[in-house]
Amino acid sequence: MTKKSTPPLILVDGSSYLYRAYHVPSLQNLTTSSGQPTGAIYGVVNMLKRLLSEEAPIFIGVVFDAKGKTFRHDLYKEYKANRPPMPEDLQEQIEPLHELVRALGLPLISISGVEADDVIGTLAKQAADAGHKVLVSTGDKDMAQLVTDDVTLVNTMSNIRMDASGVIEKFGVTPNQIIDYLALIGDKSDNIPGVPSVGPKTAAKWLNEFESLEELIKNADAIKGKVGEKLRDHLDQLPLAQDLTTIRCDIETDIAPQDLHIKPPDVNKLTELYSQLEFKTWLNSLNVDVEVPTTKEADQINAVVNERNYEVILTKKKFDHWLKKFQKYDLIAFDTETDSLDYMRANIVGLSFAVIPGEAAYVPLAHSYPGAPEQLNREEVLSKLEPFLNANPAKIIGHNLKYDRSVLKNHNIDLSGIKHDTMLQSYVCNSVASRHDLDTLCEKHLSHANIHFEDVAGKGAKQITFDQVELEQAVDYAAEDADMVLRLHNIFWPELEQKTKAKQKALYESIELPMLKVLSNIERNGVLVDAKLLAQQTKQLTKRAQEVEAEAFELAGEKFNLSSPKQIQDILFNKQGLPVIRKTPKGQPSTAEDVLQELADKYPLPKLLLEHRMFSKLISTYTEKLPSLINPNTHRIHTSYHQAVASTGRLSSTDPNLQNIPIRNEEGRRIRKAFIAPVDFQIMAADYSQIELRIMAHLSQDERLCEAFAKGEDIHRATAAEVFAMELNEVGSEQRRAAKAINFGLIYGMSAFGLAKQLNTTRTEAQQYVNLYFERYPGVKKYMDNIREQARDQGYVETLFGRRLYLPDINNKNVQRRQYAERTAINAPMQGTAADIIKRAMIEIDAWAFDKQEQCKMIMQVHDELVFEVHQEHLEQVQSSVVKYMVNAAELSVPLMVDAAFGKDWDEAH
Repeated sequence: MTKKSTPPLILVDGSSYLYRAYHVPSLQNLTTSSGQPTGAIYGVVNMLKRLLSEEAPIFIGVVFDAKGKTFRHDLYKEYKANRPPMPEDLQEQIEPLHELVRALGLPLISISGVEADDVIGTLAKQAADAGHKVLVSTGDKDMAQLVTDDVTLVNTMSNIRMDASGVIEKFGVTPNQIIDYLALIGDKSDNIPGVPSVGPKTAAKWLNEFESLEELIKNADAIKGKVGEKLRDHLDQLPLAQDLTTIRCDIETDIAPQDLHIKPPDVNKLTELYSQLEFKTWLNSLNVDVEVPTTKEADQINAVVNERNYEVILTKKKFDHWLKKFQKYDLIAFDTETDSLDYMRANIVGLSFAVIPGEAAYVPLAHSYPGAPEQLNREEVLSKLEPFLNANPAKIIGHNLKYDRSVLKNHNIDLSGIKHDTMLQSYVCNSVASRHDLDTLCEKHLSHANIHFEDVAGKGAKQITFDQVELEQAVDYAAEDADMVLRLHNIFWPELEQKTKAKQKALYESIELPMLKVLSNIERNGVLVDAKLLAQQTKQLTKRAQEVEAEAFELAGEKFNLSSPKQIQDILFNKQGLPVIRKTPKGQPSTAEDVLQELADKYPLPKLLLEHRMFSKLISTYTEKLPSLINPNTHRIHTSYHQAVASTGRLSSTDPNLQNIPIRNEEGRRIRKAFIAPVDFQIMAADYSQIELRIMAHLSQDERLCEAFAKGEDIHRATAAEVFAMELNEVGSEQRRAAKAINFGLIYGMSAFGLAKQLNTTRTEAQQYVNLYFERYPGVKKYMDNIREQARDQGYVETLFGRRLYLPDINNKNVQRRQYAERTAINAPMQGTAADIIKRAMIEIDAWAFDKQEQCKMIMQVHDELVFEVHQEHLEQVQSSVVKYMVNAAELSVPLMVDAAFGKDWDEAH
């Protein structure tokens, strides 16, 4: 199969960046100690760094307006006449900004006689014609006229992307109509005359009716009213306005898109400029956010453009030829094709390999459609491959190899020779990226659209399993995966090998990669579930739900569907007149859970609705669903753990989701009773005690907080004593409850408003609690202030073990988005460090338990808790060892504590 793909080009509207940065209030007074203004420089570079981090471009151009007049001034002498001269403090920042952009390795373009818009328009057209996708980073609405299938806009500040449908949604017209739209409404900032009284809505309405300005002018007499008169009075100026708003896409320039290759940063120049401009954080962590592909990486990426050779292996001779290749290379990209996504039931249908970009092979082993050719024997192929799959040093690289490892286990093959996993590499490089699946990463980093499973196997009810896919289609689909894994590795690994990413590399090699095997083992161990008990619980919950439903009908005075938001809206807000807390985007009263919870404090019906929702969810999600997930061969439930989902490093799980089983109410806790131990075994639950608060003590080094943990005090009682100025023995349950809410609320960045809701008190009183807390724990306040400032400066925060969480909204003008980013900046180092610590413990415990399968098995991980099956003759020994490994998983300035207990089921083990 031969495919061509070209890396995307990013064009940055530097002038738009400049003015937006200049008007950021928090940056306007930023100067060096000598008084040199630096706010606009800092803002622009910060935005560029964020763009580089999010997009990882190969081709990029940063375009600025040149000094002096342009051809538009010749067309219209009054063009931009209303604009005041550039402020002196902004003028001073332009030259050092240009120097800094070049030092970052970014091509800078500024052409006399034309505007930045025209340069961007010309380069965008050239690039699109050459097969590039183009992303224009700007805040200028005029740029919407450039949007095509190949050209997309991204807003400088909001990070919102705009394709053709986005243009229509925002302006009400198509990209082809934007010029006419702008001509009609005019532009005060550029002094472009429009039609008086014609705003965006009117302009969009006319263009939707007449399609173009030309047709509108022809039919001007048909426009009624005063606005029609004004249109006719100003017809003569519309062609000029149209000309002025048109971005030229054909200017003469010596620059071509292929010239805009990003370069490595000039570290010496950056050192000089960061020192001169007093950007101390950037100076201290030079090059942190500006890692760009090296020449080697760029070569590998550009290889995507070349022809690709994929072959199918049907003979022993060809297969042996590839085996000889494997001996010559340090890495073998590897992927399995199977007949199921269920890793416990899946059988291997075929295998794919690649050792250099562009060359890959597929070995079909079990395609069984009518007329399928004879294929190699699966057991013989796996036997010959086993030395490479278990090679030491390891050779295998793949994407989500946890699945492949489990599938190979079904064929009694152990995949122990895992060297790299590109899903985990991507996750460590940027955990905030929304998805780390192979298709998404190829589109983002290689500008390549992979063949989808649906393309070869069909969709919906007609979809076939892979063993029924014909080889002509299967080879390209399967071989492509191995090929792309190798290409992605050639992007991610050089990034992790950079000196500035040493912590991230260590995190990848010492935590995330080893966790792949650990999680695979836990998944395959599975957990026993009592299906009969769950059936009984379903009956009980159903009966209770019916009772609640009857009570709700009585309170409402009529029957209604308790699962229908529309009917609930009518009952609560129209008929019972309850206050509307919040509205939906469509303007209807919201019946969301948090709204009902707020209403439930004062009104009985919302409380019943919440109860009914809880019972219904417990039935549908757990008591009815769990029995259907029991594997018929192992008689256990085997969840799937996901490493590359939560940005903080926490694990998540599906089928079933073990992380969300409710434990705050009796009904939820009873579901845990169905997770049982086999005969002669007990369940052991080992749970870190208040780990995030202990991490806060370590990070903040607050004396009182550290002292309380060192003494082994009840931290919530100790906090209550501090905040309420009481002796420890005087603290009652209410004060401890309030202190607990404060402790956990503050590490999650909760505001006084949120704390007031939690404590059911006034905002003023809640703020007093917060103030008292910070008075007694000043180290915590200092840490929070420092981490927010650090996040603003560098755009990310880190855990103790180097897990990096990028915060693209930390300097956002939108208050809600910025505040959310600030809350995340406070909490992520604690939650992420907690996740890292339990992973480190799991790796050690898994190694220790390797030869103790008859004594104990690790069967679940839920947040800060590990769950084991332990033989009753080894309870004390296992408990002692597990607690030791968990406590020693990290060295903090306060002790880690672990609670471990046993029971015949998971609930009893608490």
